[in-house]
Amino acid sequence: MSVLAKWVRAFGAFWWDFLVGDTPELFVGMIVVVGSAFLVHSDRALAVALVPALAVLVLVASTIRGRRRV
Repeated sequence: MSVLAKWVRAFGAFWWDFLVGDTPELFVGMIVVVGSAFLVHSDRALAVALVPALAVLVLVASTIRGRRRV
């Protein structure tokens, strides 16, 4: 394997571990929240209500899932 291929693989592994880590549901939830904010950005009132509600929902779901693992 070339030096460049090793560097690219290590770089990708770092970002995967940094973004996804041990809780892939938080990463997917963050993508959903950011995507929904992007989709409703033209309607400010909807965005102000929807984005925090989705963020809280993702955090609560992650907490419930984490408590079940223990």
